[in-house]
Amino acid sequence: MSHPPISLPPQGGILLLDKSEGWTSHDAVAKSRRALGTRKVGHAGTLDPMATGLLVLGAGPATRLLTHLVGLDKTYTTTIRLGTATVTDDREGDRISAAAPADVAAVLADPARIAAAVAVLTGAIEQAPSAVSAIKVDGQRAYDRVRAGETVELKRRPVTIHEFTIGAPRAATEADGTAVIDVDATVRCSTGTYIRALARDLGAALGLGGHLTALRRTEVGPFSVADAGTIEQLVAGERVRLLEPAAVALALFPGLALTAEQTTDLGHGKRVAVPGVENAKLVAATAPDGRLVGLVEVSGGRTRVVTNFPTPDAVSGSGTLARTPGAAPTEEAGA
Repeated sequence: MSHPPISLPPQGGILLLDKSEGWTSHDAVAKSRRALGTRKVGHAGTLDPMATGLLVLGAGPATRLLTHLVGLDKTYTTTIRLGTATVTDDREGDRISAAAPADVAAVLADPARIAAAVAVLTGAIEQAPSAVSAIKVDGQRAYDRVRAGETVELKRRPVTIHEFTIGAPRAATEADGTAVIDVDATVRCSTGTYIRALARDLGAALGLGGHLTALRRTEVGPFSVADAGTIEQLVAGERVRLLEPAAVALALFPGLALTAEQTTDLGHGKRVAVPGVENAKLVAATAPDGRLVGLVEVSGGRTRVVTNFPTPDAVSGSGTLARTPGAAPTEEAGA
């Protein structure tokens, strides 16, 4: 059953989705575009099809906020399997190695070895992304090169693992009876971190090989999957919470409350004097009615617009998507 598209508030909004396994991030964006009736939908970071959890999408003018959301820290829960390695560093890839049962048993009997290897992989580290990733090598995606039979080694890059905590290691077996160790973990990390690569490197450090069997993103910056709806709910026409741009910006940056005159001037691109604020790297400037006027820097007591937002004729304060019968899709370009 098809549903009429959702009527977006004038400034659009930020949508939190709890992605189910099997969906690609592209699927989520495409279905959201149809449900929201606009081509202007983008995301603040993808998830692999195997992964579940929080996708942050922007719709309408609120897509302008996405560039400020991409770099937020992220938190995951995951299960790492030690004892076998795969070409994709997760359970969806073909196995490329298996450790000797005696080596697996020795590590299982000495959990301190796993804890020590985890400690080495915590903090500021250098990480080589998984070869089966979307990173381009000479203009071609790394995963396409791997599928074509090439050996791909991506350059190591700095990432920060703020937290890497593990549960008690437990014995497990794969479908063919191969002995392995499963370890549940929570990882809070900087943007650009590959959790698959973290599992690979933990396995390599222990001499066993490793890969992911489960991955769920629970947080992106201050946003939690507990507050997210699902793609299925969105497609079915159920009410899904939409975060207003002002609320999102104020969750990330200090606020600057403008007067009506300042709001008009800033909306026209003028540099506005803000007494009492000499310098500020990035602040969320809001109008007297609470809407987001723009993200600005303050230097020498005057603003400079970094990201502006359109001035709507009317502002919706409901924060909840409601369907408008007969609403037509817009013709805006996709973000």
